[in-house]
Amino acid sequence: MPPTVNAAPAAHSATTRAFVQWIRLAAPYIHAFRGKTFVIAFGGEVVADDTFLGIIHDLNLLHSLGVHLVVVHGSRPQIEAILTQQDIESRYASGLRVTDAETMDCVLEASGQVRSRIEALLSLGIANSPMAGARIRVSSGNFITAKPMGVVDGVDMMLTGEVRRVDTDAIHQRLDDGDIVLISPLGYSPTGEIFNLSLEEVATQVAVRLNAHKLVFLMDTEGVRNGRRQLLTELSTKDADALLAANRGKLAADVQHYLPCAVRACDNGVKRAHLISRHLDGALLLEMFTRDGVGTMVAATALAHLRSATIDDVGGIIAIIEPLEEQGVLVRRSRERLEMEIERFVVAEHDGVIIGCAALYAFPEDKVGELAALAVHPDFRREGYGEALMAEVEARARKLKLAHLFVLTTRTSQWFLERGFHTATIGDLPLQKQALYNYQRKSQVYRKTM
Repeated sequence: MPPTVNAAPAAHSATTRAFVQWIRLAAPYIHAFRGKTFVIAFGGEVVADDTFLGIIHDLNLLHSLGVHLVVVHGSRPQIEAILTQQDIESRYASGLRVTDAETMDCVLEASGQVRSRIEALLSLGIANSPMAGARIRVSSGNFITAKPMGVVDGVDMMLTGEVRRVDTDAIHQRLDDGDIVLISPLGYSPTGEIFNLSLEEVATQVAVRLNAHKLVFLMDTEGVRNGRRQLLTELSTKDADALLAANRGKLAADVQHYLPCAVRACDNGVKRAHLISRHLDGALLLEMFTRDGVGTMVAATALAHLRSATIDDVGGIIAIIEPLEEQGVLVRRSRERLEMEIERFVVAEHDGVIIGCAALYAFPEDKVGELAALAVHPDFRREGYGEALMAEVEARARKLKLAHLFVLTTRTSQWFLERGFHTATIGDLPLQKQALYNYQRKSQVYRKTM
């Protein structure tokens, strides 16, 4: 029998290249997230949906990559179903369930059903499936100490409570042992009472007290949209507060529900909060391992900023400038040279990743400086980082009391002309730079008065 031959190598090659590219792009996130704690929260409607198995597969993958997972679930639709079945009226005040003793029995039954379903799905190990060989251990328990909420707006909330304490030591111990920690929205008092808690408060408090790296809410909408219905992929907590204040009652119901929790978490030490759709297959992975994500990411401060480069940034700078060096746009710089000259560089950083750089080489005796190695990652070139890096170099040149700034370029002359540079000659360069001028590159000289 002749050997099997691949009949469509071209198509296979394209698919393979795309896969390899995606893995390489995801690699920095995989390294960054290993050993970090994610708190992932979703309501009971997520568990009841047929697509929940896909979310379980994604949780399994995150766990296998070394992420410490704390899963907080709700059970509102399950509670409603049991109350209806038993002909018990649902009562709400200020958006929270009023929980009497009879209702609490239904809450416990529903919570037990949801927790058991999640544990069962996380125990899957079917061959030829994403869960094959997973062997995930799930830990749940009395991690939450609660207290009664009391009277709210004149309504006695009875057995509806709020978080008093989170047993972070016990949770960390389970996570360090390799378990996924599963938390139901129930709390217990030192006197043995059980309280019904809200999913969002439990998730937020757990994330804050664990100093979690991420808090993720799975919800019905794609994320936060502005007044023009554009999806906002990033929000600082300050901007989120302003958005909530300006659009009260206009935002999607689940955004009004979860966005304030995301803000509170980030303002209290959680590095990032994410609001993503539960309906999009693979949303967790797309949000975590792609640059733009698929939902809204909230952080205490703006995700992008400029700063002075350090020796730890050399690898990131090389990744930015190397493709341009290969194209002949930039002069080649060795790692050794970059390490020696790193104090001359400024970098643009986005969510911990270097996305741009520039350098200032000063010639104080001539009162002139060179703007060099200006480069921005292709994905960010339309977002103003080039101008921001140039402005930072200009500001540093002024502090050094330099009168002029010059640049040598072979392909981007128009960009500099549009930003205030004027054509100059090799004779306008400092003598030291004239001696180093590469006549084979034939770089054009442009100069700008400070």
